[in-house]
Amino acid sequence: MIHDINVYILVASAVTLAIKILPLTLIRGEIKNRTVRSFLYYVPYVTLAVMTFPAILHATQSPLSGGLALIAGIAAAWFGASLFQVALLCCSVVFAAELFI
Repeated sequence: MIHDINVYILVASAVTLAIKILPLTLIRGEIKNRTVRSFLYYVPYVTLAVMTFPAILHATQSPLSGGLALIAGIAAAWFGASLFQVALLCCSVVFAAELFI
């Protein structure tokens, strides 16, 4: 069991270092390709979304309440609500959904 954890940590650190070191060693000049630049621009946003969306659904007692809060938060943000208002709305939706479901 402990041996497996050490292997996981080593693999995770090797992948993390490879992701950080390889671009520095392979790409020396400015990237002029529009497609590659666009891809690299959106990588942080996609990574954040991939980590955040499953957590939204699984952080509550039922995935339904997380999904309802996600939909309410997207709608509120779409119509111009502030970050605080969106967070307050999402917490209220989860509370109400958990209370009645």
